[in-house]
Amino acid sequence: MPHIDMNSDVGESFGNWRMGDDAAILKTVSSANIACGFHAGDPGTIRETSRIAAENGVAIGAHIGYRDLDGFGRRFLDCSYEELAADVLYQLGALQAMASAAGGRIRYVKPHGALYHSMIGNQTHARAVIDTIAAYDASLPVLLLPGSVALDFAAENGLRGVAEAFADRNYDADGTLVSRREPDAVLHDVDVVVENMLRLAEDREIIARDGTRIPMDAESICVHGDTQGSVAMAAAVRQALEAQGVQIRSFVTEAA
Repeated sequence: MPHIDMNSDVGESFGNWRMGDDAAILKTVSSANIACGFHAGDPGTIRETSRIAAENGVAIGAHIGYRDLDGFGRRFLDCSYEELAADVLYQLGALQAMASAAGGRIRYVKPHGALYHSMIGNQTHARAVIDTIAAYDASLPVLLLPGSVALDFAAENGLRGVAEAFADRNYDADGTLVSRREPDAVLHDVDVVVENMLRLAEDREIIARDGTRIPMDAESICVHGDTQGSVAMAAAVRQALEAQGVQIRSFVTEAA
């Protein structure tokens, strides 16, 4: 049976400020990108999200980001290789402690926001992240945008690079995501989202906002937890894929 992963960014609440419905969306997705405290997530939120993910059999991933709580990790920080490497290692250690206490462990890594996008072409930051993951645990896969230079660095370091597609985001013709500064960056029409993800699963392609067909051999689909209606959207995507005979399971889960 063909299969694909579904992931979501979770654990991004902070104190009394709430972001998304983690408990609900973790009943649908197969992998959880849990914030590690630098772009979002306080210790209590991170630990509780790790517990919910473990209880639902959802793979726990480290959602690492720039040290930018005020900007939610969506601003590029011109830090050095050494600074970024230390920040990444700190975040991996923090989440592993929380996951372990919840009966789980980190199974993969996914960069967040501006760090994710900088790793498409910024060689210094891409190498800092990949080298640090390899030094911490070379068995951890890394979720990245297709075409990222970081995918090449991952292969050089013996890491498994996993290409992903975004269900709730619009693409430009070059395969990059439309900037969140633009009004059509986020997709809210569930029917459009479902159609796109079925096309991805069946034809291995996505339609850009200008109609360009973009080849995309992705192993995972992301539905952002902070997108309005994300819980219903994720459920609709999963239902449609399963109706077409596509099994939803994490890319770190071995076939039964």
